[in-house]
Amino acid sequence: LGQRTGTPTDYFVQREVLDEIRLDEVAQKGTWSVKPTLGERVKESLRCSGPRLKHILLSWIPVLGWLPHYSFRENAIGDLISGCSVGIMHLPQGMAYALLASLRPVFGLYTSLYPVLVYFIFGTSRHISIGTFAVISIMIGSVTERLAPDSNFIVNGTNGTEIVNLDERDAYRVQIACSLTVLAGIFQILLGVVRFGFVVTYLSEPLVRGYTTGSACHVCVSQLKYLFGVAPSRFTGPLSLIYTLVDLCKLLPQTKVPELVVSLVALSVLIVVKEVNACYRQKLPLPIPIELIVIIAATIITHFCGLTDKYYIDVVGEIPSGLKAPRAPDATLFSKVLGDAFAVAIVGYAINISLGKTFALKHGYKVDSNQELVALGLSNTVGGFFQCYSVTSSLSRSLVQESTGGKTQVAGLISSIIVLITVLKIGSLFEDLPKAVLSTIVFVNLKGMFKQFMDVPSLWKTNKVDLLVWLVTFISTILLNLDLGLAVSIGFSMLTVIFRTQLPHYSILGNVPGTDLYLDIEKYKEAKEIPGIKIFRSSTTIYYTNAEMYLEVLQEKSGIEIGKLLTAKKKQQAKQKRKQEKEKKKAKKEEKKQRKVSEETNGQRQGNGVALTLKETTANGLSKGRVNWAYQPDTTISESDSDTGCHGDDSITQVSHHSDEEKGKASGSGTHSIILDISTTSFVDSVTVKTLKNIFRDFGEVDLEIYLAGCQACVVEQLETAGFFSESIPKSRLFVTVHDAVLHILNKLGRKDFMLDMSCNTQM
Repeated sequence: LGQRTGTPTDYFVQREVLDEIRLDEVAQKGTWSVKPTLGERVKESLRCSGPRLKHILLSWIPVLGWLPHYSFRENAIGDLISGCSVGIMHLPQGMAYALLASLRPVFGLYTSLYPVLVYFIFGTSRHISIGTFAVISIMIGSVTERLAPDSNFIVNGTNGTEIVNLDERDAYRVQIACSLTVLAGIFQILLGVVRFGFVVTYLSEPLVRGYTTGSACHVCVSQLKYLFGVAPSRFTGPLSLIYTLVDLCKLLPQTKVPELVVSLVALSVLIVVKEVNACYRQKLPLPIPIELIVIIAATIITHFCGLTDKYYIDVVGEIPSGLKAPRAPDATLFSKVLGDAFAVAIVGYAINISLGKTFALKHGYKVDSNQELVALGLSNTVGGFFQCYSVTSSLSRSLVQESTGGKTQVAGLISSIIVLITVLKIGSLFEDLPKAVLSTIVFVNLKGMFKQFMDVPSLWKTNKVDLLVWLVTFISTILLNLDLGLAVSIGFSMLTVIFRTQLPHYSILGNVPGTDLYLDIEKYKEAKEIPGIKIFRSSTTIYYTNAEMYLEVLQEKSGIEIGKLLTAKKKQQAKQKRKQEKEKKKAKKEEKKQRKVSEETNGQRQGNGVALTLKETTANGLSKGRVNWAYQPDTTISESDSDTGCHGDDSITQVSHHSDEEKGKASGSGTHSIILDISTTSFVDSVTVKTLKNIFRDFGEVDLEIYLAGCQACVVEQLETAGFFSESIPKSRLFVTVHDAVLHILNKLGRKDFMLDMSCNTQM
C-alpha cells in the first residue's frame, strides 16, 4: 500500500490481482484453530478454583458484587428519595392492577413486596422498578376469569335467589394466579440457565409496542365497568373485547351516577396534576404523589360521608393485615395454564429487558440478558409461593425511580419496606376506597401506552414492513385476545423475515470510471457495464428459500436464457449428427456403385483382352498418357470422399455460424463472462452449493465463464467442506474482490488498453 501527500479523500493502491489461491499465499492463511476442543471445554468447566468459584457466585448473585462497594455519600440520598417515591406509587398501582388480574387488592400489595426483594438480590439493572404491570395483570386476569368464572360458584340465597360465593371464587382465582406465576417463573429460569436470553430478539420493537398498545385497550375496556358502575357479562376467547364493549353499551342506561361522578372527579384531578408534574419536572424536587393523595382523600370522603350506604358505591372491601405463610401452588393446574404461562414469561421478559437496556445505555452500564431471565424467573417463582402474581418492570415507576435520583436497586429495597409497612399496619385503612378510583388510576397510567399510536405515522414514513408488523400485532391482540394475539404476531413477524430473505434485491453492477467501485446500474447513472462482462449481486444470503429465484433472476438480469441456449445447442448437435449419418450413407452407396463399375470393367478386360484406348481414357476425364489401372478405382473413391468432405465442411461452417449467432443473440450482445458477487452471503447450505455447481456447469456448456467474488473466509471453508471446488471449478475462479475478477478477465482476453483504464489510480 503506497501513500502520497494529497487531499484527505484520496487513496492510492497498487497490488497484484488476487484469486483465492494467491490470497492464501500472500495473507498466509492458516489451518490452526484458536477455539478449544470439546474435551478442553469440558475439562475447563469441571475445574474448580477460588477465582472461578468467586466469578460464578458473583455472576449468579450480582448483589454480592456491587453492595459491598456501595457508596453512601454518592448514592444514599438519591436512593432514599427515589425509593420513597416509588413505594408511594406501588400502593395505588398494586391495588389497582390487582383488579385487572381479577384478584383482591391486597394481592397487588403482596406482588409489590416479595418479587422486589428477590430482584434486589439477583437483578442486574439499577433503575427498573419490578412489580405489578397493566399488561401482565390483564393477561393473568384473562386466565383467572376463564378457569374460575362466576357461574362456577353460584349458590342459592336465602330468598331463593342465586348469588356468587365470592370468598370461594377469589380463593380459587388466587390458586390459579399463583400456579401460573410459578410456572412462568420456571420457564424463565430454565431459559436463563441454558443462556437463551437472545430469544427476546425475535420480539422486535414494533411487535412489543403494538402488543402493549393492544393490551392497553384490553385494560381500558376491563375498567369501564368500574367507572360506570355496571356489571357486564364476562367473555373469553377471540372477539371477547368486542362482545364486552357491545354489552357495556347496552348497560349504559343502568349507569350508577354516583360512581360515574366519583370517577370523573378523580380522573380530572389525576390528569391535571400529572400534567403539572410533567411540565415542571425539572423544577419539582419530587413529583407530586397525586395517586396516593387521591386514594387517601377518596377513602376519607367515602368513609365519613357514608357513600357506601347511601349510594351503594362499590369499595375495595376487607384488606387483611399481616403477611401470609408461603404455600405451594396447585400443580394440577399446570397443564391448564401451560401456554398462558409461557406467553406471560416471554412478554414479561421482553418488557423487562427492553426497559433495562434502555436505562443501561443511558447511564453507561451493562445488563446481562440471561441473568435478567433468571432474576425475573426467581422473582416470579418465589413470589408465587407467597401468593403473588407475575411481575415485570413498570415504565411509569422506572421513570420516577430514575428521575428522582435513584442510582441502584437499594431504591427498590426501600420501596418494598414502605409496602411492607402498609401491608402490616396501614392496609386495613383503605377498606372504604372506591374501586372506581383505582380504575381511574389505571386509566391515567395507560397514557404512555396510548401514546404509542404515534408509532403509526412514524413507521409509515420510515419502514412500512415494521408498520405492518405493528398493525397486525395490534389488531390480532384486539380481536384474538392476548394469548392468541401474541402467537399470531410472532408468527407474522417471522414471516416478514422469511419474505425479506426470499425476495431480496438483485442487481447488475457497473464500474464507476476511474475507480474500483461497482454499483447498481439502475441506481447510479455513472456506473457503466463492462462490455462482455455481467456482474450480478444479491442483497442477502443465498440459501434454500431463494436459491431457485437467484438462478432465475440471474438469467433475467443478464439476458441469458440458459434453458433455451442448451436446447438450441442440443437440437443443433442432433441435426449435425443426422447430417453426418446421411453423408456416411451416401458415401457408402457411392463406394458400392464404384466397386460394381470396377468389377464390370475388370470382367470385360479379362474376357475380351481389349485395353482402353487413349480416346476412351480421355472421354472418362483422365489426363493423357498411359493409364494406371490400379489407381483408377481409388481416384473415383477419393473424388467421392472429397465431395463428401466438402459438404461436411460446409455444414460444419454453417452450424458454427448459426451457433455463434444464436449465442450472441441469447447472451445479450456477446457476453463471455459472468461474475457473481457473493460478498453478502454469510453461509451456504447444500442447496446453495448445488445451485452454484449447476450455474458453473450449465453456463460453461454454452461457453460462458463464471467467476465468484467477495467470498468470506467462513463461506470458503463451507464450500471446501461441501466438495464444491474441483477440476472444473478450481479455486482460481474465486477472487478477493469484483475488481480483481474483472482485471483477470480483461488480462485473459488481452484487453490491455481497457485494463489500464480500469487499474488506474483510484480517486474517492
